[in-house]
Amino acid sequence: MPRQRSKKLSASRVVDAKPAAEEDHDSAEESQNEIESDDESDHESLVSIEKDEEEEELDRLVFGDGAGFKAMLGQGMDVDSDDKDGVGGLEEDGSEAGLEHVDDADLFFLDSGPSGDSNAMILHEPSQDKSGDAPAWEDSDDDRLTVSLAGNSRLRKLRINEDEDLISGGEYSRRLRMHFERLNNIPEWAQTSQRPAKRRRRSSAGSDSSISSNGMDIDNEDLSTLPLARLLQNAGSLTRTPVSSSKRTKLRPEVLDIQQTRSIPHVQSAAVASLSFHPEYPILLSSGAESTLYLHHIDSTAHPTPNPLLTAIKIGHTPLHTSAFLDPAGEKIFFSGRRKFFHIWDLPSGTIEAVTQVYGQKDEQKTMERFKLSPCGRYMALVGSSRKGGGIINILDATTTQWVASMRIEGANGVADYAWWSDGEGLTAISKGGEVAEWSVSSRAYVARWIDDGHAPTVLTLGGSNGPKSLGGDRWVVIGSQSGIVNIYDRRTFVSEQNELLIPERPQPKKSFDQFTTPTSNLEISPDGQLLAFSSNGKKDALRLVHLPSCTVYRNWPTDKTPLGRVTSVAFGRQSNMLAVGNKSGKVRMWEIRC
Repeated sequence: MPRQRSKKLSASRVVDAKPAAEEDHDSAEESQNEIESDDESDHESLVSIEKDEEEEELDRLVFGDGAGFKAMLGQGMDVDSDDKDGVGGLEEDGSEAGLEHVDDADLFFLDSGPSGDSNAMILHEPSQDKSGDAPAWEDSDDDRLTVSLAGNSRLRKLRINEDEDLISGGEYSRRLRMHFERLNNIPEWAQTSQRPAKRRRRSSAGSDSSISSNGMDIDNEDLSTLPLARLLQNAGSLTRTPVSSSKRTKLRPEVLDIQQTRSIPHVQSAAVASLSFHPEYPILLSSGAESTLYLHHIDSTAHPTPNPLLTAIKIGHTPLHTSAFLDPAGEKIFFSGRRKFFHIWDLPSGTIEAVTQVYGQKDEQKTMERFKLSPCGRYMALVGSSRKGGGIINILDATTTQWVASMRIEGANGVADYAWWSDGEGLTAISKGGEVAEWSVSSRAYVARWIDDGHAPTVLTLGGSNGPKSLGGDRWVVIGSQSGIVNIYDRRTFVSEQNELLIPERPQPKKSFDQFTTPTSNLEISPDGQLLAFSSNGKKDALRLVHLPSCTVYRNWPTDKTPLGRVTSVAFGRQSNMLAVGNKSGKVRMWEIRC
């Protein structure tokens, strides 16, 4: 800078000397010599001048120096190994001078322009993935577009701040994608494929052969750390279903107050064959031909997904026919398909064992898809595959899976269906010929035998209270048939005033329903004994609810707009306030029953 000032000064003297040169050439030469001598003297003086403290301080602030660079470089990382006392990391007031404890939000800010200018354009350039090719759905022409967020009320939720208005098309697409992922889970097709290796387990109760030899490959991670196991071990994770000390309010006949709630979000790829509610927790178990067990937490107000999925487990190459919780605590799940084995899933520990045979009944128990668990939790009943001389039902101990007894019923083509007494001390079974047998586990003998009034029975169920104690305490016996006729029998008419069994050979049903002409496929009585649900999978929307004990069909539900489909499974909640319906399309819909 001083050198430039001297040159300007010399130039000015040259300008002043030009008029003198016109008057006298000799004097101009002398003036030129003086200018050159002055320029040399000024140059010598500039070289010798040293910077003062003020100028050095200005240079340090503008350009920095070595000491300052080293000090700034040492902040946030241990560069100077000689500084072991940690004095350099603290200011004089004792506070930390580094930036390692400062939030990222305090280090950076978005320069959105002056706040008063509402038309300021804020364009965010989308980040490009340099590691590979851009996704196929990204278009370079999107960056040429300009989208107004403030002008559209539906797009204001995409703004970062209130002053933001215009963004590029690429940034608009990115924000829409982020907003969608924030509200919805990543779909399965978009997730990275991380298929775990198949685990092979040996049966602990049946055979020494490997599970893989029977096709029982379980596609899942370590079953000892399933999410549901941790949930059940911690009682505070799920709210137990409250047990009301008072009796539930009685329902009115003919008109029912029922409201549809949120359905199960997951849609199975095949028909839902079995539904079961947990006895203590708001959990629904569902399974079907998809070979997968699903456990959903029943909570219609859950966010972001109502009735969220707790866990699922897939059984390789085994379409499931039946699955159920073991009462009364529901700590085990029994499930099976049309195979020579069934599984037991212990929820607290997360382990799964397979029972591959029933000792002593190998020839009569070739498949194990049709089973039912006793309400007391002590027994498991399996329908045998042998039909010589009638049908057979094997009784197993639910804890040890050992054979206890066998019940044989006479009639052509074997057992049509059966049901446990409410106290778990006996069974009621019906043959395909129409003969009904009341059988006691303790005496290993028949208590009574009678014939159904219908033709070609298909399903049977028990329910209600205040029935004969010698028949387990169930009041109602409901039998469905191939013709669609459903018969309801009142067991109170089966006993005398002295509480003795007096069952006629062909008792008359209290009520018969002929709403359907296709075979009855499902019968279910609510735990409080006030409702009966019967359905047929041979026709769409073929489901009806019956009020007990008046035995009248509700006329207000279902309507022609009720989304039932072809019903394949029905289940009532343990408090009789929920109804779950599974259909052939793999959907499970829920309804709330109000008093």
